[in-house]
Amino acid sequence: MILKPMVRNNICINAHPEGCRAEIRLQVGRVKAVRDRLTNLGKNGRGTPKPAHALVIGCSTGYGLASRLVAAFGYGADTVGFSYEKEPTGTKPGTPGWYFNKEFDALAAETGLSAQTFSDIDAFSRAAKEKAIDAARQKGFQYDLVIYSLASPVRTDPETGALYRSVIKPIGRQYAGRTLDVFTGKIAEATVQPATEEEIAQTIKVMGGEDWALWIDALEAAGVLSPDAITLAYSYIGPSFSWPIYRDGTIGQAKLHLEKTAQALNERYRATKGLRAFVCINKAVVTRASAVIPVIPLYISTLFKVMKERNIHEDCVDQMIRLFSERLYRKGDAQVPVDAEGRIRIDDLEMGSSVQNEVSARLAKIDESNLYSLADPDGFKSDFLRAHGFEVPGVDYEREVASFE
Repeated sequence: MILKPMVRNNICINAHPEGCRAEIRLQVGRVKAVRDRLTNLGKNGRGTPKPAHALVIGCSTGYGLASRLVAAFGYGADTVGFSYEKEPTGTKPGTPGWYFNKEFDALAAETGLSAQTFSDIDAFSRAAKEKAIDAARQKGFQYDLVIYSLASPVRTDPETGALYRSVIKPIGRQYAGRTLDVFTGKIAEATVQPATEEEIAQTIKVMGGEDWALWIDALEAAGVLSPDAITLAYSYIGPSFSWPIYRDGTIGQAKLHLEKTAQALNERYRATKGLRAFVCINKAVVTRASAVIPVIPLYISTLFKVMKERNIHEDCVDQMIRLFSERLYRKGDAQVPVDAEGRIRIDDLEMGSSVQNEVSARLAKIDESNLYSLADPDGFKSDFLRAHGFEVPGVDYEREVASFE
């Protein structure tokens, strides 16, 4: 079978096995290329601080995958990863994350790194936490870095069994804004009705910090969390015009809960255990979710154009390299720079006034006739397809796929 991307309403419903494997190899190559800079030696002959044993919850795509790549192939950390994926069958490919996880494990083994990946268990469950604890105990280590990067639309409460679903909706009033179909170049108006109180509460349950805290509590109670460990969860703020559907909407409420959770974890553990918990505000990038949020595809396409013109564009791997090297593990400085709210900011290049002013000016006059001169929908589309193993350089997509394994 010759595999082509199957895209419906900006959602890709298949993946290319060889393309996914090639994409991971390319990303690992990029990380290895800067490894010496990440672990350079100071005047005293010692290298920069670095993670030794990293746990990545939500490890298969996006920022979670990039975090694991940088920790492992940039710093030599042993890693344990969790994500729930669908395996391939005889007639259907698996999810992109299934292939990414499998190739990560293979490359880690080739490099002599320890890597355990659990792709068949709900990361929200108590069983997942028990597996992470067992993994540490069996090999006699403690986690010194815990990345929480789950992006699931649903969550089953491990205590009650209740199923919660998240929604992307405004709060208080209807939202209307322009959205872009990057596959057709068509710009259209999108309207989204406001969320109910129940939808707000459920979104917080799924995407807030409750499960993050449960993970840290479980690891600490089991004695597998290292003294002075760092734990991170990822978030986004973005420009003010996107706030009605994002920061001030249901997702934003969940992200505020995430920030409060970081504060609570610091109050609970920092003085006695040395734990440092942070929410890291990242740059807008293309993910499997960002393509379906109204206004975001048009904004990101325009942002990409502006940042590429200024040679400051970053994808997930670039962002994580900068997060680790310039924030978390800076040479000779144990302090992690944060903003007034205690958050790590690596969205600084995106949110710089010069970049935002230019993006806003372009968005004010952009339409279908000037879309490709003012924005970069092809760049958005390429990143989106590569996240599913398509349009990866060096892959022959006209060759038949003999097996989905």
